[in-house]
Amino acid sequence: MSDREIRKKGLQLQRRELVACAGGLAGMLALGAAGAALKGDKTLIRPPGGQDEAAFLSLCIKCDRCRSVCPEGVIGVSTIFDGLVSMRTPVMDFRKGYCDFCKKCIDVCPTAALKPFSGQSVKIGVAELTESCIALRTGGCTKCFDVCPELAITLNKQNAPIIDREACSGCGLCVKVCPANVLQSYKGGKERGIVIKSVARQGGSR
Repeated sequence: MSDREIRKKGLQLQRRELVACAGGLAGMLALGAAGAALKGDKTLIRPPGGQDEAAFLSLCIKCDRCRSVCPEGVIGVSTIFDGLVSMRTPVMDFRKGYCDFCKKCIDVCPTAALKPFSGQSVKIGVAELTESCIALRTGGCTKCFDVCPELAITLNKQNAPIIDREACSGCGLCVKVCPANVLQSYKGGKERGIVIKSVARQGGSR
């Protein structure tokens, strides 16, 4: 075999190794994406009684009864973008309604994925302001303060909302009435001035 043939064969082997490495890297990336999808999204807001995420996912059979019975229409379903395990499980959609803690979703849950609770409400999330909040810039909006059933929102001297995280139940009424995405639609965004963040527990620990 001549020197030229040896060099040619060496180049061919290098190309094959590069292709193999690229394929392996793509496979690892795909596995990583699949793993992330299987883990699910810990930030999803569950209906009342479903805040222990690990326990909830182990019991929920995606029967859709909670969504169907909700009188406020606030319960929606998660999508594949929320993870394969979570897909089609119930999530709260405060753009459509709010939770009045009527417990009907708990009553119809056949597997006790939504646990009964004592008292008038249970903490399903915590309200947080976003950069879209009109009152933070102008002090010209008091909608969330006006409707909060838990009196968890007060106003400072500039008329900007202050949220008491302990008092907030995450009912989402403040999100439902927030006008920021409408009054500021010219900016092209859909974010409201207040959102509900998850307080989900993993495996029973906060």
